[in-house]
Amino acid sequence: MIRLYSLFMLLDLALLVIALIDCLSAEEYAIRALPRVAWVFIILLFSPIGAIAWFVAGRPPRAVRMSNGEMWRPGSGFPEAERPRKGPVAPDDDPEFLRNLAQSLKEDESMMKRWEADLRRREDELRKRDEQQ
Repeated sequence: MIRLYSLFMLLDLALLVIALIDCLSAEEYAIRALPRVAWVFIILLFSPIGAIAWFVAGRPPRAVRMSNGEMWRPGSGFPEAERPRKGPVAPDDDPEFLRNLAQSLKEDESMMKRWEADLRRREDELRKRDEQQ
C-alpha cells in the first residue's frame, strides 16, 4: 500500500513539475484563460487538479497541419483579403459599398453647403427687402 501511495506522489510531483515548467516557458500572450501568475498559483495549490487544468484550459493551443500541407495556428484566422465569402455580404463588410458610402457622404456634404449658401442668399434678400420698406 505504501508503494502505491509513493507511486501516486511521484506521479503527482512529476505532473506538477512538468506543468510548472510548461507554464513558465510559455509565451505570456499565448496563455489562455488566466494570467501566468494565476496559473502558477493554481498549479501549486491545487495539485494535481491544477496541473491538469493547465494542460486542458491554459496551455497555448498547438498548430495543426491542414490537408494542403500548411500550418494553421488557432486564433490566426484569415487575412481580411483572403476571408472566404459565402452568400451575400453584409453592407458593412463589402469594400465597394463602403467606398460608395464615402463618396455619397462627400456628395451629401457638398449638397448641404449649396443649400446653406442658398438659404443665406435668400435671407439676405429678405432683409434687404424689409429694409427698403
